This record gives sequence, structure tokens and C-alpha cells, in this order.
Amino acid sequence: MLVILRRANVFLLVETACAIALVMMVTLSWYKLNPQHTPGDQLLPAKLTSTLLIGTLVPALALIVLFGRRIALARAARDALASNGRLHVRLVWLFSLIAAVPTLLVAIFASLLFQQGVEFWFSDNSRGMLENANSLAKGYYDDKLRDVGKESIAMAGDIRTYLGQSPITSQDFREGYAWQVITRKLDESAIVERGEDGTLRTDAIVDPNRNDQRQRVTNDEVQRLARGEQVVVNASAAKIEAVTTIDPARGIYLYTARNSDPLAFSQWKRAESVVAAYDMLTRRARALQVRFNLALLVISLALVMLAVWAALRIADRQVAPLIELVSAARKVGSGNFAMRVQSGRGADEVGMLARAFNRMTAQLETQTQALVNANAQLDVRRAFIEAVIESITAGIVSIDRDGNIRLINSSAQKLLGDGASDVTGTPLATFAPQLHQLVQSGDPSGIVHYAKAGDLLTLAVKVAADPNGYVVTFEDITRQLVDQRRAAWSDVARRIAHEIKNPLTPIQLATERLKRRYLRQITTDPELFEELTATIIRQVGDLRKMVDEFSSFARLPKPVFRPEDAGELVRQAIFLQEIAHTRIAFTFEGPTNEPFEADRHQFGQAMTNVLKNAVEAVEARARNEDIDYKGRIAVHLIADGEAITIHVVDNGIGLPAERDRILEPYVTTREKGTGLGLAIVNKIVEEHGGEMTFAPEPGGGTRMTMRFARAPVMSSAESAEPNRLAHTAPASEPTR
Repeated sequence: MLVILRRANVFLLVETACAIALVMMVTLSWYKLNPQHTPGDQLLPAKLTSTLLIGTLVPALALIVLFGRRIALARAARDALASNGRLHVRLVWLFSLIAAVPTLLVAIFASLLFQQGVEFWFSDNSRGMLENANSLAKGYYDDKLRDVGKESIAMAGDIRTYLGQSPITSQDFREGYAWQVITRKLDESAIVERGEDGTLRTDAIVDPNRNDQRQRVTNDEVQRLARGEQVVVNASAAKIEAVTTIDPARGIYLYTARNSDPLAFSQWKRAESVVAAYDMLTRRARALQVRFNLALLVISLALVMLAVWAALRIADRQVAPLIELVSAARKVGSGNFAMRVQSGRGADEVGMLARAFNRMTAQLETQTQALVNANAQLDVRRAFIEAVIESITAGIVSIDRDGNIRLINSSAQKLLGDGASDVTGTPLATFAPQLHQLVQSGDPSGIVHYAKAGDLLTLAVKVAADPNGYVVTFEDITRQLVDQRRAAWSDVARRIAHEIKNPLTPIQLATERLKRRYLRQITTDPELFEELTATIIRQVGDLRKMVDEFSSFARLPKPVFRPEDAGELVRQAIFLQEIAHTRIAFTFEGPTNEPFEADRHQFGQAMTNVLKNAVEAVEARARNEDIDYKGRIAVHLIADGEAITIHVVDNGIGLPAERDRILEPYVTTREKGTGLGLAIVNKIVEEHGGEMTFAPEPGGGTRMTMRFARAPVMSSAESAEPNRLAHTAPASEPTR
């Protein structure tokens, strides 16, 4: 940009300098050509004239060329693709140089030749030669005129003598008069007398042509003779005439004429006209000199202007297809491969270039379309593969040889991270150290325990090597292991219930029979006997309850779904616990009349177990806290379009250390607990199409969340009702 500005400033300075020089030369030329400073009929010196012409022509030509450059730049500025008009400017420079240099040289030489010719023809030698020729012709003819005049004067004297001797009408006079005409080599003569009234009449005549009617003497000639002229001579192409006075008193005049040479007369007149024309040309020589140089100046400027115009026209014709090519190339560069140019019809190089461009764009369009189709197929395949990878529940992680994550699916992000942040490029050792250790060990598969948000996940991992790194696939088998353990415990519970329940009834019946039969017979310490039998009966009852829990866990009946009000069921469960535990503050928040599909008995059993767990947690903390501790249990019911969510929040002792196994059977923190309560609740929630989670509360306590589907898979009420009645079990003992 700086270079362009500098060039623009340079051209502006040149234009200014040329304009100033042109104004100065025009002023100087006007000063030199002004008649007030130099005589108007005097030729200017050749050097001065040529200097003025060249001095005016050079800056004028320069201004025309610079003006043509501005026009070229203005034309190029109309199109942003013209590359600042460089081709226009170059052609203007070239054509201007081609036209200006010869024009300037021709103008210089023409001016010099004209000045030299003018100086030659208007020199003293040329003028003297013409004047000498004219003088020679004039002198020859003047001699003829003088000779006729002299003869007329002499003849007039002789006629005057004749008139004194004899009258004009006598024969002697006529013979003497004719002899005078012949001896003096005259061709015609007449004696004219002026009457008193001023009329002129011919008294005697000698004329071979017998033309008596022609008036030979005029009143003008008579008056000239009266004013004192001796003879009046007139010349024409045919003859030389002379009039003189014979007798002034009587008014008698002599007319004489001699035939002249027409060639000599014409040469004399021609010489006179040439000299007159030369004199006139001499007076106009300076004007002709100025006009010629001005014509040279105008023609030279016109030629350069024509050259500049031709350069601009040719540049337009040459640049137009190039601009079209540049525009098309830019559109092709932006992705429009269907672009074609229309300037490929000519047989010149530009046409060949245009046709080559069209062939290139056609090939690019074909190849691009093929690439687009191939990319579309690849995109479809990639989308299919990505959809497959994303739909797979197993986690997939691809890492490079440096251990950085290249690709990870959503399942892997959810299992190992928060599932929201992009971990691409993160080292696997930072994101999942346990997986990184397995990859580094070289084992193709293994079991990895991964801790996430307080939960311990069990992952089955497989490692496969590829040319660029490794592909790690893994599945969360935590639930599978839990289900396996639950199935095993269900089988154990079923066997225990079967083996224990059979002897319990005979034992209880036998003990009751012993008590009824022998209590009256025992006289020594009967209270002890009664207490022992009561203990046996009570423990058998406890064993029966435990067996019922085992049976309930092992053979929980299928739920029978009916429309229920979630808020009403939750309030009933809270009311029962609130009456039994008045020292604990129970609160409920949630909508009323919230319909959903549920098994009323199982839902109540689950809520009762959860609330009992919360009550026991609060009571356990109350035993360890001071007197100011106040137990609180808050129940929140949240309904959305697809599910019913129940949060049970207490400020009790909180979750145990092994909270990841809290839902497994026979896992309990109570000394007499069976560990089946929450396992049964979890099974009920799952049967209702939901899930159950635990989370610690800030400041102590637990938040238990149960999510029930609004419309779980329903079973037939008629077929399930007998089964439910046959397998109804009491609410199991809650435990943590």
C-alpha cells in the first residue's frame, strides 16, 4: 500500500509539472507571436519556432498520456478483478510511446523543413529574382508603350501641319494621313473632334477592320489631356492604344493603336500577378507559419489521443476475458465447480486458455461430485458406525500410542465421567487410571473396580491393539453381579425357609401343649417353667417371621397394577409412622390427586420399609446426640410426564461405608437385622419400572430416591390376584 501511495504521489507530481510546463510554454508562445512584441509581417526564426512547438508538444503529449492512464485506472476501478488496471496502464504506455515518439520526431522534422522552406522562399534572393523577372517583363512592355506614345506625339505634329495646308476632307490630307500610319508601323488611327456640346465624333479613320462605330477616345482621356498630360497610353492583350492632342483650341485629338504580342502581354501580367501574390504571401507568411505549426501540434496531439483511445479499447477487449477468467477462478476457488466462461470461442491464446479452463472446471466438477458422493457414503457409514457405537451399552475408548484419548462413546463417558465434558485428547492415565494400568500391563482382558461418586463399579474390560494405539471396551457388570448374588441368596432363602419352617410348627405346638398340660402339675417354681415355655414360643415366632421374610424375598409375587393416587399412598405410610414415632417431625410436600399405575400393597410395603429405615437412622443418631437434637424426616413427591419421584430425606446417622452394597440381600448394619428390607424395596421399585438410589445429605443424613414409572408393564389382575393373596408377606424388618 505504501508503494502504491508513493507511485500515486510521483505521478501527481509529474502531472503537475507537465501542466505547469504547458502553461508556461503557451504563455511564452503567445508572447512571441504577439504583434506588439514582434513585427506582424516578420517571420519567426526557425529555431525559435521549433523550440516553441517542441516545448508545447512534449508536456501536452505527457498530459494526454497521463490522462489516459487515469482513464485506464478509472475503468479498471469499475471492476474489482482488474488488478488495479495494470494491463490497461501498460497498453496505454505502450501505445502512447509508439505514437508519441514518431509523432514528435515527425513534428520536429516537419517544422524544421517548413521553417527552412519558408526562409528560403521568403528570403531576399527569392524576392529579388521574382522582382527582376517582373521588371524585365514590365520593361519590355513599357518600351512598347513608350514607342507607341512617341509615335503618337510625332504623328500629331505632322497631322497638325497637314491640317494647316489642306482641309481634313481633302484627298491630299487623306493620303498623307494614311502614309503617316503606315510609316510609323501603326495598325489603326483616328482623328476625333469634340463638339461644342461635348460629343466626340470621328473626322478621319484608318482601320483595316472598317469598324467606324467604335468609340476610340473617351471623355476621361480628353480630361486627362486637358489637365496637361501629353499622351495617354492604354495597353490590352490585343493592342497598345495612345491618345494625344492635335489642336487643343479646336478640340481635335489623335488616336493611334498598334497590335501587341499576346504572349508578351500575358507574361507581363503574369509576372505582375506573381509579384502581387508573393507580396500578399509575404504579408501572410507569419500567419501561415503559425498555422502550420499549430496544425502540427493539433495533429500530433490527435494522433496520440487516438493511440490512447485505441489502447484503452484494445485493453478492454483483452482484459474482459481475463477478468471473466479471474472471476470464474475465484468462484471455482469458493466451491462453484459448475462455473464456465463464455470467452472461449476465439482462436487466439485467450480462447485456448478459456477452453482449457472450462475443461478443467468440468473435470473438477466431475471429480468433486465423485468425492462428494464418496464422502456422503463415508458420512453414512461413519454415522452408522457412530450410531452403533453410541447405541452400545458397553463403553468404548480409543487411545493413541501416547495414551491420549482419540475417541470415546457416550456410554464410556457416563460410566467413567460426568458424560458432559469432552475428554478427547485427555491422557487415559488422568481420566481412568485403572484402565490405563490394565492397558500398560499388556493383558487382553481383566476385571477393574472403578470408584465413581462414592459407588464402586465392577467393569469387565477387553483391550485390543490396532496400528495406531489401543481400543478398550468394557461393560458395567456391577448390576449383573448383584443380580447373581441376589439369585443365589433367593435360592438360599428358599431352602432355609423350607428347612426351618417345617419343624417350627411342631415345636410351637409341642411347647404350647407342654405349657397347657404340665403348668398345673409343676409346684416347684412354676413361673420359671412358664417363662421358659413362653421364651420358646416367642423365639419360634421370631424364627417364623424370619422365615416369612426369606419366603417373601425369594418368592415376591408379581405386582398387580391399578390406578392409584401417589400422594394419598405416601400420606398413609407417613401417617402410620407419625403416630408410632411422635418425637420425630414428619413433613410432606407434593401434589394431591397424582394418578399413576401401581400395586397398592407392594407400594405401601416399600414406603413403610423406607420410612422405618429413616426412623431407625434418626433414633440411632438420637442415642448418640445431646438432648437438643431433633429428628426430622421430609418426604417430597415430584411428578412429571413419565414418572413419579419420591425423595425421603432424614437427618439420621447417614449411609454406611459400604453403601454400594446397601441394596444387596443380607447386608445390614443392625445386630438383629436380616438385610432383606431394602433388597425387597429395591425389587418392588424395579417391578414398578423404576430405580432406587441413595445419596448423603450435607450436615448428616440420607436422601433416598425412588422413581416409579407412571404406566409400568401391567399384569392381569385376575390371574395375579390369587397369587398375590397366597404370597402376601408382612413388611420386612428395615435395615441398613
